[in-house]
Amino acid sequence: MARLRGRSQRGTRCRMSVPHGHWKTTTFIGGLRLSGMTAPMMLDGPMTGEWFAAYTRKVLVPTLSPGDVVILDNLPAHKGAVAREAVEAVGARLLFLPPYSPDFNPIENIFAKMKAWIRRVAPRTLDADFSHLRQFQVIL
Repeated sequence: MARLRGRSQRGTRCRMSVPHGHWKTTTFIGGLRLSGMTAPMMLDGPMTGEWFAAYTRKVLVPTLSPGDVVILDNLPAHKGAVAREAVEAVGARLLFLPPYSPDFNPIENIFAKMKAWIRRVAPRTLDADFSHLRQFQVIL
């Protein structure tokens, strides 16, 4: 992730390097429990229905117990039948937040802090990003 702002002397152009290239998307997905983060995963690209189904089956479902509730926002990738079936097969429930309700989504606050921390560290590769995220997860 690149820093959002830079400084330079008045009248001179601010030059900064962009760690992963210009406008490259890195996606972080994870769950939030009362005990902290769970099932973290990082993607080199945007979230798609295929990626979310794979994440649900291989990363999220093994951490779920019967009676757990999985709350999702309304990203189109979250609405696939494969993910719903995988979550319900474990005995967990799947609920969606109402549209435009970031106040009900506490994981967004953690994601904002995580992004600020990564920007401050300024890693240059996706592997460095992930190792810094592991450190951030330990801090939580």
